[in-house]
Amino acid sequence: MVVEGIIMLDNMNFYKFMHKQILILLALFAGTSTSYVFFGFIYSTNHIEILWYLFVLLVSYWGYRLYQQYSDSTMTIDEKEKWLSKLRYFIFFYFSTWTIMFVVYVSSSNIELHYLAIFTQIGVAVVASTILVSEKRLAVFILISSMSPVTIYLILIGEFFSYVIAFLTVVLSWVLLYGSRNTFNYLQKSQFQAYHDYLTKLGNRRYFIELLKDAIKIQKYDNKYKYLLLIDLDHFKTINDTLGHDIGDVLLIKVAARMSKLAKTCNNSVSRLGGDEFCILSSSCENQEECLNRAVEFADKLLDSIKETYIIDEHHLYISASIGVSIIDNPKMTANTFIKEADIAMYEAKSRGRDGVIIFNDELSKRVERRLEIEKLLHFAIESNEITLKYQPQLDTKSKVIGCEVLVRWNSKELGSVRPDEFIPIAEQTGIIVELGYYILEESFKTFSNWYGKGIVLEQLSINISMRQIFHNTFIDDVSKLCKKYLNHELSTSLIFEMTETSVAEDIDRLISIMNTIKECGIRFSMDDFGTGYSSLSYLRQIPIDELKIDKSFISELQDTKDDAKLVKTILNIAKNLNISIVAEGVETKVQKDFLINEECDKLQGFFFSRPVKKDEFENYLIEQLAK
Repeated sequence: MVVEGIIMLDNMNFYKFMHKQILILLALFAGTSTSYVFFGFIYSTNHIEILWYLFVLLVSYWGYRLYQQYSDSTMTIDEKEKWLSKLRYFIFFYFSTWTIMFVVYVSSSNIELHYLAIFTQIGVAVVASTILVSEKRLAVFILISSMSPVTIYLILIGEFFSYVIAFLTVVLSWVLLYGSRNTFNYLQKSQFQAYHDYLTKLGNRRYFIELLKDAIKIQKYDNKYKYLLLIDLDHFKTINDTLGHDIGDVLLIKVAARMSKLAKTCNNSVSRLGGDEFCILSSSCENQEECLNRAVEFADKLLDSIKETYIIDEHHLYISASIGVSIIDNPKMTANTFIKEADIAMYEAKSRGRDGVIIFNDELSKRVERRLEIEKLLHFAIESNEITLKYQPQLDTKSKVIGCEVLVRWNSKELGSVRPDEFIPIAEQTGIIVELGYYILEESFKTFSNWYGKGIVLEQLSINISMRQIFHNTFIDDVSKLCKKYLNHELSTSLIFEMTETSVAEDIDRLISIMNTIKECGIRFSMDDFGTGYSSLSYLRQIPIDELKIDKSFISELQDTKDDAKLVKTILNIAKNLNISIVAEGVETKVQKDFLINEECDKLQGFFFSRPVKKDEFENYLIEQLAK
């Protein structure tokens, strides 16, 4: 793979270029060589020119065959290199045909033929230095082999003027060589920049895709396997933001050096896709099992290497990486598809806590396909009237309904019923939650107002709010506008916005500011799923929380483990000491209900009382409860 990579660096773009040059040479040489046949008729030497012309046509046919043999889409790099070697031989012979006529003409007693031969030979040299600029060695060799006979011929004349012209011929040769070399160096530099990352000097995305395409072509014939690693550095942005881009650039260079060093030991190829993402393509493996084992082994070694300490400008830096692995086992798939697979696996590694290796498989593929399908259809769910709201009653310790929680449901025409814990995270990640959240707020406010008009008065209506929704720049204005449109002051003070504990630490100062502004409308806040996140008790002092909701995972284990009972008691005591109202969700048994009432929990919610129901069903449930 390393050898193939070097060859590719030399000829990445030149294969196509040289392929195009064949037709140019054929048209130029086959066309201009007819002039020699014309000269033959004029100077009565046409039998030599005709034989030579037939020879030129024969060599031209060889070149045309080479032109037809080339295929950029199906040939591997190795096959292209073999083809290029044949092409070099053809070009040398093609240019040499003119030297044959040079020797024939300068051997003639007719001085006019000498002039024609010299002019033609110099023209051939100019053509070689121009058309063959991408093939430096071949151009130099043909240039020397074309100009040397002219120089020798002039020297052999033995006159002063011929020596001067011979010298000028050498000067012309040097000028052509100099121009050809400079143009070649410029092309090499341009090509290097086009296929390499400027910072790490590794191959870039374009280079890697070409390399990967070639690996896929080879896989069609040898049926061997290769693995692809996509590496993303964890929290690299933090280093860039805190220490500056100069430190970040040096870190990238050092990481690239470590990757390259390890890759060489396994004959692998490393490229930088951009930012803090790198790709590695392996050498061939005999079977899939061997390929998987090598991929995991190499990825683990790579992680260990990356995690070793970096010392940059007296900073001791530590960084890990998330690695996705894709096995190249299907030649019908494209290079971008394999990269996408590795990318999916890499993000799966990130979602599992980073600093790990995930291999792409069918299960992961199906999960991603479903996620993409959900993401696509979710954009049209509101417009298609597929989003509905349900209401789960909240009761006090005397079994009186004092409120309810609004819960969103999605019944897709294509996917059927999609669970909230499946589509809500996708909505948050894609930003759809802002539109969805606004819809939920407006529909909830409408319902609350309608109930109030019917004489249905609740102490509270709880609505789940995403942190991304809260931090959106229109959230405060949206809430204020909806409150003025649908609610009076009494109803506004009965609203509770629920936030999950796992998200409150994102930007604590900004969050507090937004919450205090919203509270001016009379709206209160609840911390949902309390006990499952990472919030410290200090957050309860800082954040203007009015209510805590004990997560149902603790409630469900109340009758089975004493530890959960102790934990629930602790949470209840914390809430009482901080003068915060508390709700227990997920109450499903009488034992759980009795325990919570005995411990003086303020509000209860769960299937023991009612499942989430539609608006009209909730109204009926409320009427039934009042009738008892």
